[in-house]
Amino acid sequence: MTAAAELVAHLRTLASPRDAEGQRRFGISPSVELLGIRAPVLRAIARAHRRNHALALELWATGVHEARIIATLIDDPKAVTRGQMERWVRDCDNWAVTDACGCVLFDRTPFATEKAHAWSGRSAEFVKRTGFALMAGMAVHRKELPDEVFLEFLPNIRREAVDGRNFVKKAVNWALRQIGKRNPRLRRDRRGENNPPARLTLRPLDRRRCPARAAPRKGLGLRGSGFPPKPERIVGRGRLTRLSSKSTSAVHAKEHRMRN
Repeated sequence: MTAAAELVAHLRTLASPRDAEGQRRFGISPSVELLGIRAPVLRAIARAHRRNHALALELWATGVHEARIIATLIDDPKAVTRGQMERWVRDCDNWAVTDACGCVLFDRTPFATEKAHAWSGRSAEFVKRTGFALMAGMAVHRKELPDEVFLEFLPNIRREAVDGRNFVKKAVNWALRQIGKRNPRLRRDRRGENNPPARLTLRPLDRRRCPARAAPRKGLGLRGSGFPPKPERIVGRGRLTRLSSKSTSAVHAKEHRMRN
């Protein structure tokens, strides 16, 4: 039995159908076998096999979701080829394995910038997400890269900001935020302060400016919601109760006596 087969057999002993069902509810619905093993357990297993490129290739080929996650954790970025990246990204069909590829392994390869540009322009949902996950991962992990690398990502972000698919738009937002966190210059340029068209295009990605999130919701103490309550409205037994002016005066008098 090969090392990959032994590892997969061990993973199957840790399978949890209940956790697998929970993962599916959160969008982790791979077309391959899903065992429902939690991420901390996978990371602990991966620590014993660091920088094992051959084992990573074998694990990915098993077609088990958790084995593929471990493959991204143990592979050697220096040994990864363009062909491998293309094969693996075509197999990505959920956000968990996509983000593991883009933000754990591929972002550390010599081809990261090239693939981020290429994949962010593809039409397939999870291929495109991988492109933006690459940008986010590079912004966090590649401290040696100059600002120009990330400034060149901004046109891609502006172009794809209109993609309404949930897993794409979240990755676009993720990349933009991580780029802005690197330093003040990138934070200024990612907001488009020196480029008015960029500022208008990226505005929906800024939480503080997003109309959908800025709209007040009733009952949460937000502006325009009628809260905080007016003097004649008090909370009683978990619900709001409207009192007459006479009853309100009686309540205020009782509160005054209690304070004194």
